[in-house]
Amino acid sequence: MELLVAGPDPTALRIGLLLPLSGSLGLTGPSGLSAACLAATEVNTAAALERRTPLWEDDPPHPPKRRVELVPVDAGRAPGAVAGDARLLADAGLVDAFVGFHTSDVHRALEAALAGRAPYVFTPPHEGGPRGAGVVLLGDSPGRQFTPAMLRLAERRGLRRWALVGSDYIWPQSVHRVASRTVRSLGGTVVLDRLLPFPWAAGEAGFEELVDALALARAQAVLVNLVGRDLAVFNRVFAASRLAAEVVRLSGALEENVLLAGGGDDTGELYSVMRSFAGQGDERRLALAERYRTAFGATGPVLDTYAEGCYDGVHLLAALAAAGALTPGRARAAAARLLAGAGDPAVRRAWSAAPLGPPSAQGYLARADGLDLTVIARL
Repeated sequence: MELLVAGPDPTALRIGLLLPLSGSLGLTGPSGLSAACLAATEVNTAAALERRTPLWEDDPPHPPKRRVELVPVDAGRAPGAVAGDARLLADAGLVDAFVGFHTSDVHRALEAALAGRAPYVFTPPHEGGPRGAGVVLLGDSPGRQFTPAMLRLAERRGLRRWALVGSDYIWPQSVHRVASRTVRSLGGTVVLDRLLPFPWAAGEAGFEELVDALALARAQAVLVNLVGRDLAVFNRVFAASRLAAEVVRLSGALEENVLLAGGGDDTGELYSVMRSFAGQGDERRLALAERYRTAFGATGPVLDTYAEGCYDGVHLLAALAAAGALTPGRARAAAARLLAGAGDPAVRRAWSAAPLGPPSAQGYLARADGLDLTVIARL
């Protein structure tokens, strides 16, 4: 309401922060909010932008740099409600661009609502396929995310009998199609393919029935495409079953918040494939963790992969603004250039407010070890 009263502010770069602050993914929201605030603080404490010459020859003159203001929007609600709020903010000129992570049904509603209105950076893994004008994807498609991990586990463990378990919405549906092709390419068989209502209302008893079905199917590996609270509860039920030490589980949505919510896992057979993990140990991640710890202390929300994506997404929008490309028509091509051209002086200038520079596209395979996810391979 305060923003509606204040109206547009040409001196501010207002970014709509689309995070699940409620619902099944609500346990991941605080991490994303904290990381986005860190990125905004870094932009706002960087040297003030004076009027710059164009970064690229075909660029128009750029206005002075604006301070970043974050406008949180709860993306854990129904897709129509989230999309309606975002459209209102864009149409009223109250928000210049949007960034965040949320389920892909919310993502598709937002894509339609924001088409031609404002750039929109979607940061988590996605379902693949074409996107509308102004939509920038930072995460991996199902093939890029899952296939290398499935190949590695299948070859090293002799896995041929796969089960696919996911929530019944766009992203898991797409993952199941890609995973089925990957299993066939390995000479394997999909012995069970189950999409569950989202959010899951049957509780632990319903998951116990699902685990019994996995046992009857004699699955050697389960690709788990549940998310948030549903994933935490499923893993807790599975870890207590007789399959726990015999059947491999691989998830593309398991990060530290969900692992903690599920009570950890000591089976040695739970794996996750994501862009980053808290303990991966590379130079950029260590530097980000130190900055995050300085800002929020040891008791701040976990810096998980979704949070890191939000951090990078805010910096990407600031870099697009610095490049004079923060429009629906220019955002995607300019973002591709900013993410790929680290050796280009113009690109380095656009990222000048980002102390860690552009994000890496590297993927990692990690194994649950109690309350930690330990990286075992780069993919």
